[in-house]
Amino acid sequence: MSPSPSSSRAAIVGGGPAGLIAAEALAGAGVAVTVYDRMPSVGRKLLMAGRGGLNLTHSEDLERFVTRYAEAEPVLKPLIEAFGPRDLRAWCEGLGQDTFVGSSGRVFPKAFKASPLLRGWLARLEGLGVRFALRHTWRGWDPDGALAFTNPDGETVRARPDVTILALGGASWPRLGSDGTWTEILRERAIAIAPLRPANMGFTLPWSDIMRRFEGEPLKRIALTFEGVTVKGEALVTADGIEGGAVYALSGRLRNAVERQGSAQLLLDLRPDLSLDALTKRLSAPRKGQSASTFLRKAAGLSPLAVALLRESAPELPVAPEALARLIKALPLTLTGTKSLERAISTAGGIPFGELDDHLMLKRLPGVFAAGEMLDWEAPTGGYLLQATFATGLAAARGALKFLRIPDAALTLGPSSATRQS
Repeated sequence: MSPSPSSSRAAIVGGGPAGLIAAEALAGAGVAVTVYDRMPSVGRKLLMAGRGGLNLTHSEDLERFVTRYAEAEPVLKPLIEAFGPRDLRAWCEGLGQDTFVGSSGRVFPKAFKASPLLRGWLARLEGLGVRFALRHTWRGWDPDGALAFTNPDGETVRARPDVTILALGGASWPRLGSDGTWTEILRERAIAIAPLRPANMGFTLPWSDIMRRFEGEPLKRIALTFEGVTVKGEALVTADGIEGGAVYALSGRLRNAVERQGSAQLLLDLRPDLSLDALTKRLSAPRKGQSASTFLRKAAGLSPLAVALLRESAPELPVAPEALARLIKALPLTLTGTKSLERAISTAGGIPFGELDDHLMLKRLPGVFAAGEMLDWEAPTGGYLLQATFATGLAAARGALKFLRIPDAALTLGPSSATRQS
């Protein structure tokens, strides 16, 4: 006989977005849910992500949207189609947080921050009867197969749920809760783990002392090119390198190149809005005794930082207008390393999809599902990270319901009876 929803119990290990959306879906289907987290409160990385504006998702066409996941697209596409950007916005608005589309196509709550959304979400979860066991550190399974946790008093707490969803995150910003220690627990269970690597991170450059003076200054309205892929946007100079949105969009390719060959040459276009011919024409104007810096500022519209970057690459700037224009349009930057995983925005690597069935259940551990950043996928910033995190959390919950033989129609999110197809 199939168990009734009220008799089924689920453990969610990890209180980030993937774990919380899974908890909501299961509790909405009548499953008794306990969320375990090693931190004193849940959603800490979500709150940090919202400090500069919580980028929930992106408004672009879904067919283009799913291409952002590169090699993971075939697996993630059906999951995102089942809970896509429109669904995520509707869910957010169901919590009383209206959304808007920014000029770049990114989607944000109108409140902009994450805290109002998280407060409303936790109130909903408590209303559904979700229990929270905080300051509980997961230790794996005991010899009898029970989940084992260390509680705040240092005691071992055991749980025997009917289903378990692991949503422990990657290893970036470990002080917020996700430290990657789960990798060893799963390896002990013979589950393959792709090495955790930084994603959406900065890169190191051997700047001169002059360039270090520009630490913290932005490069606006630029374009970066690597391996034939060009991204327009902004970047930020750091004391030992470069980071920012345009860099993050290429970070996977750049990281792989640095790992293969020790460095990667990134091309920086300081004036992507001007063609080579138009820029050459501007640089052909008489200098009239102006210094090189003044001439470049007036003729090419370059900032002091842009001029310093030119001199960093070519201490003796080309005299010929076309050669100078070509340098401005394709300034080489040699990246020598990646910034640390601990400071990366997200994590690449994790549980390969080959270790999971179509419902995100671990093939070697029946009844145990995984979701979110633990899985081996990566995406650029722009709303793609959170969208896939939510979608995989919900997919794992659906898989758990199937395992429990609870009809999928029992799944609810918020006040609606079912999620809509986007």
